[in-house]
Amino acid sequence: MPTDSAKTLNLWKKQLGRVPEEVWEQTWLESLILADNGLTEVSERIGQLRNLRMLDLGHNALTRVPEAIGQIEALSDFLYLHDNRLTGLPESMGALKKLRYLNISENSFAELPSAVCEMDGLVELRASDNAIAALPECVGQLAQLRELHLRNNRLVTLPDSMGELRELRQIDLRGNPLTSLPKCLTQLEKLDKIDLRWVTTLEESLCMETLRARGCLIYW
Repeated sequence: MPTDSAKTLNLWKKQLGRVPEEVWEQTWLESLILADNGLTEVSERIGQLRNLRMLDLGHNALTRVPEAIGQIEALSDFLYLHDNRLTGLPESMGALKKLRYLNISENSFAELPSAVCEMDGLVELRASDNAIAALPECVGQLAQLRELHLRNNRLVTLPDSMGELRELRQIDLRGNPLTSLPKCLTQLEKLDKIDLRWVTTLEESLCMETLRARGCLIYW
């Protein structure tokens, strides 16, 4: 039985260029850090690492995520995909039902991938610094979500299905060209912070007044 330390492989900033094949043979791994290695691709063999709970692929040059990542159903703690060149995610990722934290910030997403909506165990979703122009109605399926970070996208408004996110505490909408906020936000009893700084296109609304009156902090 591997020790706890042997279950973690930290290859952060090793200038790998590509992942050594022997990594995929360490099927006992629970934590794998491959950040900041100039990776342009990741082998489908990653699906062999069925015990992974945390995977860090951030700060690379990935243009796609392997389909096999959906086979790692043990992923529950963190999945970092930020600061890559991604425009989409494989549908297979919808199988990651246990995942609590997903970071897809600093990529080139024009829309929130539908697979994300299937990941209904998410507690925190970070999708800042992309080119997302609208959220899909399916975002309302993320019933466990507490934090939603969407800074510096192209959002003009939010879908009515946001009203289904009953566990939501915080929304970061800084730097979006918002023109309105949906009334459904007033239904979110646990919502205590909305960050609207650097939003210059929004006017005071009844929705904002209602949220403030019940104690929600609005930074604007």
